[in-house]
Amino acid sequence: MKYMIASDLHGSALFCGQMLERFRKEGAQRLILLGDLLYHGPRNDLPEGYAPKEVITMLNSVKESLFCVRGNCDTEVDQMVLEFPILADYLLLEAKGRLIFATHGHHYHLQSPPPLKQGDILLHGHTHVPVCQRAGSFWYLNPGSVSIPKEGSRHSYLMLEDGHFTWKDLSGGSYLEYEME
Repeated sequence: MKYMIASDLHGSALFCGQMLERFRKEGAQRLILLGDLLYHGPRNDLPEGYAPKEVITMLNSVKESLFCVRGNCDTEVDQMVLEFPILADYLLLEAKGRLIFATHGHHYHLQSPPPLKQGDILLHGHTHVPVCQRAGSFWYLNPGSVSIPKEGSRHSYLMLEDGHFTWKDLSGGSYLEYEME
């Protein structure tokens, strides 16, 4: 199965629209969202194109394709307007016999990882910075942020197909790759 993985929309209709266009062009079967969908949070400036009500409509239109975890800016009131589940703290995927533990990153992260076996993957957003690094016995991957990239990074997402991860910017250009062991 081909997955597109994105995080930290923070209510930007502009970048949500670009992300959904990339989702269609990539031909992925599922879009995994790693939280922080509608609200920009008190530490972030408003993202360009901030329009949470438009983001609600856009995401609800593809609800059958979405898997989502809860970010630190997501609440029960958000769940009331979104037609797909957003309140799980994590989701589990399997690829090439390895566990992928997907979460937002505010509970489980490098300083507080979940129990993982050798070669498993901790996948989270939250920092708004794309990452691919070994962390002891497991790998840590982060797609970066769709709408508010930090530390000079790009507006980005991640593709996963057959154990191969590719980081891409919203124009579709790839800039980093990782093949599962």
